[in-house]
Amino acid sequence: MLDVTDLTLKYGQSQILNGINLTAKKGEITAVMGTNGVGKTSLLKAIAGRHPIASGSIALNGSLIEKHSAVNAARAGIAYVPQGREVFPMMTVTENLETGFACLDGRAHNVPDHIYELFPVLHEMSARRGGDLSGGQQQQLAIARALITKPSVLLLDEPTEGIQPNIIQHIGDVIAKLRDQGEIAIVLVEQFFDFAFELGDQFVTMNRGSVTLDAPSKDVEREKLLGLVSV
Repeated sequence: MLDVTDLTLKYGQSQILNGINLTAKKGEITAVMGTNGVGKTSLLKAIAGRHPIASGSIALNGSLIEKHSAVNAARAGIAYVPQGREVFPMMTVTENLETGFACLDGRAHNVPDHIYELFPVLHEMSARRGGDLSGGQQQQLAIARALITKPSVLLLDEPTEGIQPNIIQHIGDVIAKLRDQGEIAIVLVEQFFDFAFELGDQFVTMNRGSVTLDAPSKDVEREKLLGLVSV
């Protein structure tokens, strides 16, 4: 379980996040929603150690992540799939996947079969360069690379952005399958409302760097949620 407590984040003199509290449980998808510029991506970057926090704490399974950084977050079990994917364009699909070995013990330096079961296209295109893949294929590669690290928490930032509908459906099916396996807490930042609404078990909405709603899906009406994320 991921616990974010009273987290604040600043860019220079500007405060971007204002005392954020968030809990993401294993076997659930926590959908973080809101309009552009409200702090969703900044929140994921802070959790992933990509940006130093000003105050607050981040804990995984009850243990605080000390000296929070990207390396320490990854070693603790937090995997981040950023907006834009960050695939290495000149490296092959296999080589991109192997970059996920960096935070694993040497004995675990292999691509498990279940990765290719989730994303068969990556097996078919294993020798192709990352930069030659379509946007949807790159997104599948980015998610697969994150799963290589055997995370306890998976952070997904706009996984449907710029992707064709059939790939969106496949990615949604994979996210749901990972949730149903019960081993990973998933935090999903997503602008595609119907995609997030269908998958979310817990909804967190943000506005101006603060949380405006934090509730389980059973307590959230579609129209109310739509109103909160479209203003």
